[in-house]
Amino acid sequence: MIRIIISHKYKFIFIKTGKTAGTSIEVYLSRYCGKDDIVTPIFPKVEGHEPRNYESLFNPFIEMLMFIEKGKIRKIRPTILQLLKRQKFKNHLSAKRIKSRIPTDIWNNYYKFCFERNPWDKTLSQYFMLRHRSNNKLTFEEYMNQEKLFPHNFHIYSDIEQENVIVDYIGKYENLNSELSNIFSKLGIPFEGSLKVKAKGNYRKDRRPYQEFYKEKYEKYIKKVEKSFEKEIRLLNYNF
Repeated sequence: MIRIIISHKYKFIFIKTGKTAGTSIEVYLSRYCGKDDIVTPIFPKVEGHEPRNYESLFNPFIEMLMFIEKGKIRKIRPTILQLLKRQKFKNHLSAKRIKSRIPTDIWNNYYKFCFERNPWDKTLSQYFMLRHRSNNKLTFEEYMNQEKLFPHNFHIYSDIEQENVIVDYIGKYENLNSELSNIFSKLGIPFEGSLKVKAKGNYRKDRRPYQEFYKEKYEKYIKKVEKSFEKEIRLLNYNF
């Protein structure tokens, strides 16, 4: 689920990625956003987060032409539906769609950032969340034996076809507080060293380092994660 904050007050664009404390960052940032800034909603609603200005019309032609040129006609339909519903910043937008809906001068001049996470740790976090939702019935083997692993964030901050990063900075979840300190200092956003926000439930009860979890009896899945998230691993030099 892709969500976005565009702050004209601080001149930044924050794009949320999966399993990277993105919701907590959204809640924190929304408190400092101005009345004219764009903040997409969170479902279910989180206390302290106030969405605003995310529903409006947009020029669909650049986006439609982009898909026509690439022979992806079927991708035009969501654009038309979102236009009719005034869903300029609807969830599940790709980075390229977001870029096409933002004025060029804002996209080029605002500081665009997001976060990524070590894929082995991210996969484990995703599993524990889904396990919680299944009333603790989902096993790790069942989760890992599915065809695709999630969440994939690469398409959120990149031109997926060209494999070019289209944001200015990708912070690492592993260094969350220091990364945020540097980013917020650059933007002039107040920050006291931590978000002090826990927007999602603590689903993960096994707090061991992910390496220990896999090596205990799931070592056979290490390569699967590596293959599934090879683009993120290559881009950000992650390793097991």
